[in-house]
Amino acid sequence: MDSIKHDYLVDAKGLACPMPIIRTKKAMNELEAGAVVQVQATDQGSTADLKAWANKAGHDYLGTVEDGATLKHFLRVAGIKPVETHSFPHVVDNEGLQNALENNRPMTIVDVREKAEYDEYHIPEAVSMPLGELEERMNELDLETPVYVVCRTGNRSDLAAQTFAKNGFNQVTNVIPGMSEWNKKGER
Repeated sequence: MDSIKHDYLVDAKGLACPMPIIRTKKAMNELEAGAVVQVQATDQGSTADLKAWANKAGHDYLGTVEDGATLKHFLRVAGIKPVETHSFPHVVDNEGLQNALENNRPMTIVDVREKAEYDEYHIPEAVSMPLGELEERMNELDLETPVYVVCRTGNRSDLAAQTFAKNGFNQVTNVIPGMSEWNKKGER
């Protein structure tokens, strides 16, 4: 896994449980939803601790990169309310996307999660195009081919679908809930 671009750094090197979590929680409470936090820690148990805490608190655990003795953990700040706030009008559920795949409909599936998330688990037919790279990379896609946009829960893909539509893509569909509930056999 490569390093992920981050908005804020938490230095928890030399600290043992529960201090990396306490520092991370304090920092994340001050940040806007969607911000990415890098937590640097040397406690080997911090990986499991931060992953479990992020899951319980509703934040996205994006992954960990080892840099010598330092573990660099990446987390995305959740919104205050994890209520669906999808505003893009064209949506399909996971089953609808699976049916489209099984019927061999022409399409491009764009996974807008971070590369580390994509590498961990993704739809084999999907192209990785993290949300932060979308505008500079969307020219890689054919405007005439239907685009299905997927992320973990449908929030980032909602933003991506709006961006595609603003840039001339007329056949864009947001897939919700996305990878958090994707369960097709054979996925990586």
